[in-house]
Amino acid sequence: MTAPAEIAEAYTPLSIGPLQLRNRFIKSATNEGMARGGVPSQALVNHHRRMAAGGAAMTTVAYCAVTPDGRTFEDQVCLDEATLPHLPALTEAVHAEGGAACAQITHGGCFTFLPEMSTRYPLSASGGFNPPGVISGRFFKTAMDEDDMEAVAEAFVMGAKRAQAAGFDAVEIHMGHGYLLSQFLSPLYNRRKDGWGGDAAGRVRYPAEVLRRVVAAVGDELAVTCKISVVEGHKRGPAIEDVITTVRALEAAGAHMVVLSGGMNVEAPWQIFGSNMPKAAVTQIQNGVVRTATKLMRLVEPKITFRELYLREYSKRIREAVPTLKLAYLGGAKSVDGVAQIMNDGFDAVVMGRALIHDPALVNKFAGGELRVSGCTACNECVVTMYGPGGTHCVLTESGDAEANARPAAG
Repeated sequence: MTAPAEIAEAYTPLSIGPLQLRNRFIKSATNEGMARGGVPSQALVNHHRRMAAGGAAMTTVAYCAVTPDGRTFEDQVCLDEATLPHLPALTEAVHAEGGAACAQITHGGCFTFLPEMSTRYPLSASGGFNPPGVISGRFFKTAMDEDDMEAVAEAFVMGAKRAQAAGFDAVEIHMGHGYLLSQFLSPLYNRRKDGWGGDAAGRVRYPAEVLRRVVAAVGDELAVTCKISVVEGHKRGPAIEDVITTVRALEAAGAHMVVLSGGMNVEAPWQIFGSNMPKAAVTQIQNGVVRTATKLMRLVEPKITFRELYLREYSKRIREAVPTLKLAYLGGAKSVDGVAQIMNDGFDAVVMGRALIHDPALVNKFAGGELRVSGCTACNECVVTMYGPGGTHCVLTESGDAEANARPAAG
């Protein structure tokens, strides 16, 4: 299969640390809703197998919490001993299709809707009022002390080791979208006066330390990447110069690649998707807490019309300022022309979410000339299907497989 000339580079191999990918297309981490009670399901296996079969070089399993308290919802993978027996079914299925499997390892910090936690208040960079807690009832958060920081850093290391034991080829440390490590990076959340706060160099110290430890533990065998927000999308977010400082610090700490995303789950979710959540989609959310939160967000969000490559301007600033680190572009790529632009801009990989949910075979179809533009409309209704019985799927092309989502992956 010969790819169109304008995107031929996207079909060349890419080395990320010790890992070589067959091409430069990566399926982004998009919460799947396929781990009921925390147990990975057969639907989760099928979801990622299809991405690899469709041509993606690597597929990323979303939100693998490094501690039970690090989950945002109960129905998420937690990288613990109880989960490990179910994950090899996924990684083996992906490998059988010629793809690589990445585990996104993360901790939600104060962005959590868990009914029970081991602490009275969730952890964060700074204490005080907790904006996400307005919906969950956890109105306050606790500033992490040195012991907390040590424990969570080691939990990230253990999470990476467990991912390795389960057969994953890479881990993506989530430092964006308002989760714990993002809370350290964001001046909105990080108001610390010690060496872990202050300017951008201080705010990145803890995320960089977590990265450094994970690279030291597994970096010779696994690719270790980081996902960040190049723009948070609200007026109290970091300037682009701060983001450049962050990326340079991650490069110095040993990141094999940085995935450039954007937005915040609470303050600017529209910045993540580059478009608004449709009113009709909100009514489909079965989780009452999430449904209420989404309705409130719709009251304050600006009207956003989707445009392809909506994070390109911010990401190009990072590419220009950090010329040697491998960078992956994420943000609305859905066409041959869009992929060509990303390659021409000097990015090393293109990361796609909704377009691959719409059609897992899109990478192969681009290569074969069968399609030039994805049929994804950026309606965002796939975002809320994760709360339904079948998990995340495109409402235009399929219905979720509730039966497979009820079967454990290792069952």
